Formats: sequence, structure tokens, C-alpha cells
Amino acid sequence: MYSLLRKCLFALDPEYSHELSLDCLGAAQRLHLLDKFVQSPADNPVELFGLKFPNPVGLAAGLDKNGDYFNALGQLGFGFVEIGTITPRPQGGNPKPRLFRLEEERAIINRMGFNNKGVDYLVEQVKKRQFSGVLGINIGKNKETPEEEALSDYRICLERAYALADYVTVNISSPNTPGLRDLQFGDNLKRLLEGLKESQGRLADEHGRKVPILVKIAPDMDDEAIQSVAGTIKAAEMEGVIATNTTIGREGVEDSDYVGEAGGLSGSPLTDKSTEVIASFYQELGDDTPIIGVGGIDSAAAAIAKLEAGAKLLQIYSSFIYQGPQLIRDVADAYQTHQSNQ
Repeated sequence: MYSLLRKCLFALDPEYSHELSLDCLGAAQRLHLLDKFVQSPADNPVELFGLKFPNPVGLAAGLDKNGDYFNALGQLGFGFVEIGTITPRPQGGNPKPRLFRLEEERAIINRMGFNNKGVDYLVEQVKKRQFSGVLGINIGKNKETPEEEALSDYRICLERAYALADYVTVNISSPNTPGLRDLQFGDNLKRLLEGLKESQGRLADEHGRKVPILVKIAPDMDDEAIQSVAGTIKAAEMEGVIATNTTIGREGVEDSDYVGEAGGLSGSPLTDKSTEVIASFYQELGDDTPIIGVGGIDSAAAAIAKLEAGAKLLQIYSSFIYQGPQLIRDVADAYQTHQSNQ
């Protein structure tokens, strides 16, 4: 059934079909139709970051930027859903076209540019929460905010979202906001993470609970950069890492008509690269700073490879677009198989 639906949606402009499919999903949820068509994975609770995840398969940030559809997406069987990336002020993102399907490679290139309605809008949407799984909120900075003032933007988002989030993800790895990836390294990263940890401590006192803060990193790092970034994350005592975001590389899509398009590449071509980065970060961080694995999880085998590399939970996105809700169950089953073999 999903293959037929996908064929219809893929006949449309990628960004338009993205919006249309989410609108239809939201309508189906409001009409109580999803339970009739979707078979969720069996419960397989995982405790991590002081949270209880109903199952280990999550939806990565980017699909639901404004928190409009997470209740419906959660009904598809995800154990956790991450919404955003959100910024303090609304912004339109980059000019269109900015989303490209590479169907033969089962990949996507996007240069959306943190298009969103602003953190205050998202907060109002999250107040309507029905989803009983774990909800993450992914935060970033506005495009026009100078690099040296980035901490202020992240703090605004953290403070607004804190009371409603189960965890917060600091996105410093999107390739589509100029200068953003510079925040991953050296003193920039140190100042940012230390500033957010200070805010976290204050907010924990105010709200009576500590919301974990995770850092989402890029796959485009050499060993020296990984050691440096991991060291800073560890020193700042961040609760976790999400590895990885999209890549600026084009390995595996060299023959595509879209190979020259700027933006981040996701989907199946990212599988091995992301897994290698997870393994490298796990070597530096161990179990003290848990890793959520994401990037090219397009099969049970890819899911198990992420787990063997050191990931404790998994997120999907691009391959979910290509395969639909069945992938959630396949990945959940793979996790259970891996768990039973340990």
C-alpha cells in the first residue's frame, strides 16, 4: 500500500509532496484512522538519559520542523520523535528548489536552511501533545545571528522549550546555515556547550527536573576532529550525542543528475560513513555519553551495524520516506534481535 502511495507522492515536487503527505497524515490522525492501517512495533522499552523510551526507534529532526505533526507521526510506531530544528525567530530558509530526491540511490539532498515558524510557535504546538512516547526538541540559531552571538540564540530556544521537552538537541552540524558547522570545533564549541550547561542547571532548579541536552554532530570529520569534539563534549558533561547529520560529501551519488546541488546528503549513501563516525565517537566516549545512531538506516542490517558500532538508540528519516512505516518495525525487530544475542 505504501509503495503505491509513494509512487503518487514522488510524482509531485519534493517539497510540495512533503507538505501534502504531512497534512494528510495529520488529517488521518484527527479522524482516528491511523490505528486501522498502522501496526506498531511491540513494546521494547529502553531506559537512557533518565528517560524511558517505549521502543528504540525514533524519527530524526527535520521532518516536523514546527511541531505540527508529531502526534500523528508518533502513531506510526516511533518510540520517540524529534521535532525542529527550531530557531528563536521565524525564518523562511533558503530559496526554492531546495529539496531533491535521488531515487536510484535512495537518497535526498536538502538545503532547507532551518525554515521554521520560530520557537514560540513550536511551543504552542507542543502544548497540544497527545504523543505518549519521548519528545525531543532540536534547536539552532537564526541565519543572520553572528557566530559570536550564537549562544544567545540557543539559550533562547532552550529556555522556551525546556518545560515541554523530554530532551533537547543542539544542532551545530547542518551544512545549510553559513558558519553553523564552525560551532563544532575548538573554543566555539567549548563556549557554546558550557553556556548551555549553565542554563540547564538554572532551568533544572526552576522546573524541578533536569532535561538532557544532546549534541548533533556531522559525519564530515577526520580522526583528529573527532577526538577534539568528543573531548569537548565529554568535558562539558553533555548527556549524549546524535551521530550523524547529513554529509556534504557525494560518495555513492556521483552519477546522479543532482550531484552538483548544494546541501546535505542523506539516505542510503550515508550508511557506512555515519556508522564509522559512530564507532569513532564511541571509542572516545564509551557508554558514559550515549550515542543515538542516525544516517542511512535503510535495513535491519544497517540498524545492527549502528548498534555494533556503539549506538544505544536509532533514528530514521530519509529511508522512512522511501520505505514507510514498515521500516520502523524492521528496525525495531533488528534491535530486539541484536539485544537477544548480547
